[in-house]
Amino acid sequence: MPRISWRSLWGEMASDARTMGAGAYLLVAALLSMLVAVIVVAVLGWSSAEGTDVPSSGYAAMAIGVLFSLVCGIGLMVLVFYSSRAGYDEPPTIVSRDADDHPGPPGLV
Repeated sequence: MPRISWRSLWGEMASDARTMGAGAYLLVAALLSMLVAVIVVAVLGWSSAEGTDVPSSGYAAMAIGVLFSLVCGIGLMVLVFYSSRAGYDEPPTIVSRDADDHPGPPGLV
C-alpha cells in the first residue's frame, strides 16, 4: 500500500483550490454555512430537551423505524446487486432477425 505524505496531499489540494472558480467558492461557502446552521440547531435542540424522559412507546417507535429503514436499505441493495448480476444493467442492443435465424414461413417476424 503506497504511503501518501501530507505535504503532497496539501499541495494537491492547494493546486485544486487555485483552479476553482467563483461558483465553486460560493458553493463551498453555502455548504459550510448550512453545516454551521445544522450544528447550531442540533446543540440548541439537545440543550432544550434537558430533563425530559422518553416513554417506552417512544423507544418502541424508534426501534420499529430503525428496523424498517434497515429492511428498506438492505432490500434496495439486494435489488441493485441482483440486477447487476442478472444483466439488467447492460445497455440495450439491437437484435436483427434474419431469415436464417427465424424458423417458420418467410415474411413472419
